[in-house]
Amino acid sequence: MKANPQVKTADAGQVPHYVPAGNECELFETAWKRQLPLLLKGPTGCGKTRFVSHMAERLELPLSTVSCHDDLTAADLTGRFLLKGGETVWVDGPLTRSVRGGGICYLDEIVEARKDVAVVIHPLTDDRRILPLERTGEVLEAPSEFMLVVSYNPGYQNILKTLKPSTKQRFIAIEFDFLPREQEVAIVAAESGLAERHVVPLVTLAHRLRALKGHDLEEGVSTRLLVYCASLIESGLKPRDAIRAALIEPLTDDPDVRAALFEVANAVVA
Repeated sequence: MKANPQVKTADAGQVPHYVPAGNECELFETAWKRQLPLLLKGPTGCGKTRFVSHMAERLELPLSTVSCHDDLTAADLTGRFLLKGGETVWVDGPLTRSVRGGGICYLDEIVEARKDVAVVIHPLTDDRRILPLERTGEVLEAPSEFMLVVSYNPGYQNILKTLKPSTKQRFIAIEFDFLPREQEVAIVAAESGLAERHVVPLVTLAHRLRALKGHDLEEGVSTRLLVYCASLIESGLKPRDAIRAALIEPLTDDPDVRAALFEVANAVVA
């Protein structure tokens, strides 16, 4: 039996902290009101998932987040028959539960999932807004409260992992990037508790390392990693050790590249 997909359901409570970079909050809310599917694209760790959580709480909608991966199939999303108490019963997957009950279903890094996932979501992304369940013979109509949101990182695209134009054009899209320096400093300071004057050199270092993306690095430093680094420093770890653990080691396994990144770090952070 296959393992269940990684699904997280948001609990009602305080709206997650999020600093808009533009009109993305207005676009999201309008898409929800008009029952339009939404595609978020941008680098890893730039705030896409936090943004969705923020909007779910702001709109007071249930949120199911599915972290897509190579083994995620359409059945993981829609459901399957399972043995329970000696009987075979149908168990809804996270997408089906969201369609039945309303709310946001967020498929994070959708390009990582198998190709049959796109076939399943297509009927939900046009004017039909339906989810056919072949195994049960049901055709579910999505309620007005249902919204499908997907995300992916264009930087990881290649011939084998990309969204087809026919899929992309079923969504309205918002492009994400890292925040301007001042806003990123404020976010990292607020999330970690580290004073802004100590966060500034970390953000400066991140900008230097991001400039190496596509050369020595596949990906740049995410805001998430900056928060981790600042949190380690705020907890008493030496900046050099925190930078190694949070900003250098996660980016590369190549010893020569790591050494070069340390040289950059030493030149930026005293």
